[in-house]
Amino acid sequence: GVALLRAAKALDNVAVDNPDQKTGVDIVRRAIEAPVRQIAENAGAEGSIIVGKLRETTDFGYGWNAQTDEFGDLYGQGVIDPAKVVRTALQGAASVAGLLVTTEAMVAEKPKKEAAAPAMPGGGGMDF
Repeated sequence: GVALLRAAKALDNVAVDNPDQKTGVDIVRRAIEAPVRQIAENAGAEGSIIVGKLRETTDFGYGWNAQTDEFGDLYGQGVIDPAKVVRTALQGAASVAGLLVTTEAMVAEKPKKEAAAPAMPGGGGMDF
């Protein structure tokens, strides 16, 4: 999560020509924060507070260890954030988003609603 949060600084250099493009950059900026927020909430912490503290420093090794609830050098604590995996996931998401924006129609599977299991029959006089 920290790798994405650090990469958000690159969005400051994106040149936008109109308000729609600015909105798009803002959407990506919020989406980039989502993994850190979700990790924090899954660990029982407030995501906004964690994101705020992580933004206070630019040290790439600095982060929040959800297991110990401590801030510090993640590499020293044995926590790694594989940037290549994060980059690949972000590129894939951007590719799908671009496809959605430029396509007039999309086909998706309709979620199947499965009926609940039937109730158990009575004991036939065998109940207590």
